[in-house]
Amino acid sequence: MMLREYQTRTIDQLYAWFEAGNDGNPCLVLPTGSGKSHIIAALCKDALQSWPETRVLMLTHVKELISQNAEKMRQHWPNAPMGIYSAGLNRKEMGEPITFAGIQSVRTKAKQIGHVDLVIIDECHLIGHKDEGGYRTLLADLIAINTSLRVVGLTATPYRLGHGYITDKPAIFDALIQPVSIEELIFKGYLSTLRSKLTITKLEVDGVKKRGGEYIEAELQAKVDTTDKNALVVAEIIKLGAERKSWLIFCAGVAHAQHIKESFNEQGIIAECVTGDTPPAQRDRILRDFKAGLIRALTNANVLTTGFDAPMIDLIAMLRPTMSPGLYVQMAGRGLRIADGKTDCLVLDFAGVVEQHGPITAVRPPLKKGDKVGEAPVKVCDHCQEICALSVRVCPACGTPFPEPERPTLRLHNLDIMGVEGVDMEVSSWTWRKHISRASGKEMLSLTYYSGLSDPPVTEYLAVTHDGYAGEKSRRLLAEMAHNAGVALDYAAADLHEMAQQLTEGRPPATIEYQRKGKFFTVLQRTWNQ
Repeated sequence: MMLREYQTRTIDQLYAWFEAGNDGNPCLVLPTGSGKSHIIAALCKDALQSWPETRVLMLTHVKELISQNAEKMRQHWPNAPMGIYSAGLNRKEMGEPITFAGIQSVRTKAKQIGHVDLVIIDECHLIGHKDEGGYRTLLADLIAINTSLRVVGLTATPYRLGHGYITDKPAIFDALIQPVSIEELIFKGYLSTLRSKLTITKLEVDGVKKRGGEYIEAELQAKVDTTDKNALVVAEIIKLGAERKSWLIFCAGVAHAQHIKESFNEQGIIAECVTGDTPPAQRDRILRDFKAGLIRALTNANVLTTGFDAPMIDLIAMLRPTMSPGLYVQMAGRGLRIADGKTDCLVLDFAGVVEQHGPITAVRPPLKKGDKVGEAPVKVCDHCQEICALSVRVCPACGTPFPEPERPTLRLHNLDIMGVEGVDMEVSSWTWRKHISRASGKEMLSLTYYSGLSDPPVTEYLAVTHDGYAGEKSRRLLAEMAHNAGVALDYAAADLHEMAQQLTEGRPPATIEYQRKGKFFTVLQRTWNQ
């Protein structure tokens, strides 16, 4: 089974991190829907085939992810020497070179597991900063058996509420490797676009107390779960979701989820509810019917944020205020997958989480104690109430232009007094590749900048192997950009493919200024934050 280019890029960057002599444990940051299961499978296969004595333990916290990861392993390697250890799946197989396991089932079984060389942890943001809990206990016991053990984490949200990034000490992860962005995957057709609306009904949280940085659930439910509010919320979802087929609703608690479901039923909408109290057989039946289109609205409380894959979801209603940007991204991420007939997923933000945390392409990590809250990078279209990133100039939903920000001074570009001023673009990520020129057949470097979803990806080409002025200019520009990106290129030893990998891992500019000429772009200026 072939990997997508960015999935291969992910594994290449992981190996490059190890080969650079880095100590410690890296975390791969990959958007929801990017195919982490395929990357895990390819990594396990390559490790076993390259080093046959390797023993791999793949850990996660829910049976759905265990089953999904194991299934992808079989697709990539039908005869893989693997076992599954999960009470939820009624499987207790141990002793194979690769073991897919649930942390709750193996947290105290380090001696039974024995020597492990590599531990891979999916949804690794769940590992606590403190030296306690199931993951920490198991890892400490496994390291006592093999002091050379390495841990590789995978997550879409590399931060924890109240602690900041999962690499902030004390932590088991030492570096974040981010090989691909949401913007790149959407532009390439691998993920679906999200749209968000500012709703008429607001679920206020005034007076709700917090514990551990998050709203206390009992108080939150008491505030938002009222008959009047539920009726208003459901009526607005029905109105705005009239043309949409598959609705997922995140609620503030078990009682709230049940009441919203009942309110849908009263309005003639086929709806079901899933919570932590739902019996496993009933839960499996409900999720199966929802994916088959037999259930239009599915309400839930704290159970469908990770490990739930339903690509046809085209409406998400957020009725669960949260201080956690990670929970917000996980909820919104349920709508990112693509499906036949699906053009985008509408996010109805009754809870104000999009306004609070910003677009999922530029979400702010959680604050540490003592940090001050800043302004989220969003604005609202006055015409259609679409919630948009601050950087967009035109509403992506209705096409209404936002007022142009005032420029402090008039600038000249390229010493061209009559030239058209370039377009400024905030850069969220970049990708470098080796490119073969169709005109000359020579090798080049191509570079694509990604920004908000309403901005096009901007690609430029560096003719670094060409002769004459073009080649000399490109090589000078490459050296300048590598320096600003913090990349030390070995021009003598590295080929263009290796250079592209190194540069992709570097720090992209904060903004670029570009002009579009037909289907090509000219980048006029690149600005890095100091």
